[in-house]
Amino acid sequence: MNHWQQFLDAVGDYLHDNWVKCLTAGLFMAAGWLFGKRRARTEFRKREFYDRINVSLNLIHSGTLQIRTILEKGCAEVFLNSAAIDQLNQAARETSENDPLLPLPKDDYWFFLNAALNEVAEHFSLGQLRRDLGQPVVSQVYVLCLTSEQAGTIRTRKVRAMLIQKKLLTNLPIEAPKFESTHHGTRWQTLQILAREYVENSYKFIEMEICV
Repeated sequence: MNHWQQFLDAVGDYLHDNWVKCLTAGLFMAAGWLFGKRRARTEFRKREFYDRINVSLNLIHSGTLQIRTILEKGCAEVFLNSAAIDQLNQAARETSENDPLLPLPKDDYWFFLNAALNEVAEHFSLGQLRRDLGQPVVSQVYVLCLTSEQAGTIRTRKVRAMLIQKKLLTNLPIEAPKFESTHHGTRWQTLQILAREYVENSYKFIEMEICV
């Protein structure tokens, strides 16, 4: 009991001597919590989730443009560095209808692309092991880039890592394919922009072999 009383006395003495610091810390914590809640409500209202990265496979099958999610994670799980995430989020807000690619500094682009590539590569790592073991596999070269679409009727805005076969990106059909959904017309416009940018600004893209 004496030890308990001594503990309470020590806590009381600390609070008595540092009540201003404790009060200030509590106020800052409360302000941070309120700011976070307000920002979350604003982002939900605008359907903006720039703290998320969505990796989507873009393909044309039987004449129809198809978009399939490969994975989605918090940016903090992929890019790890808080300063890099802030830069990424800011770039995602600065894209335009005519240029959905993230306007990141050229010298920094590889860092972001490589981090996204590593995440995708881990998702398909079993294929590499199967090939190493001499088992039958199928492989193809894909192109990965970082975007944030702002055009058309995009339902949610976030960082989107787009994955597409290199041979498809460099040979898009002249005629628009059929769409599974009306808002996929925006993705078709995006792919046309990406095809041009791949030729003119290849540093905004990274190639990877996927093996399954």
